Amino acid sequence: MKIRVYYEDTDVGGVVYYANYLKFCERARSQLFFDKGLSPHISETEFFVVKEVQAKYIKSAKFADILDVTATLVSKKSASIVMYQEVKRDDEVLFTGTFKLAYLKDFKPTKIPQKLFEVFQ
Repeated sequence: MKIRVYYEDTDVGGVVYYANYLKFCERARSQLFFDKGLSPHISETEFFVVKEVQAKYIKSAKFADILDVTATLVSKKSASIVMYQEVKRDDEVLFTGTFKLAYLKDFKPTKIPQKLFEVFQ
């Protein structure tokens, strides 16, 4: 998904604030659901939560940049998935992250319904 860097995403020097890369990745994961006509908030009692993040900041994005944020399924278990994500400017990788997501129902880890695995394919 394409994301433009707005002034609100940056620090006083016009450089993207580090935590916003995590937000960009969250938007891209949500967009996977929206593209399938679904919501990432499955119901009031069923949803994914981020359990673990490994982040690598490589280069800085700046005000007005157009970024491409991707999300790729790396692995899946019955109640969790691992996604690899990149933030690029043109063909230059600026950030990479690996996100482990747990699926919860009634705030307890639960087997992911098969139809949801299809969102990440």
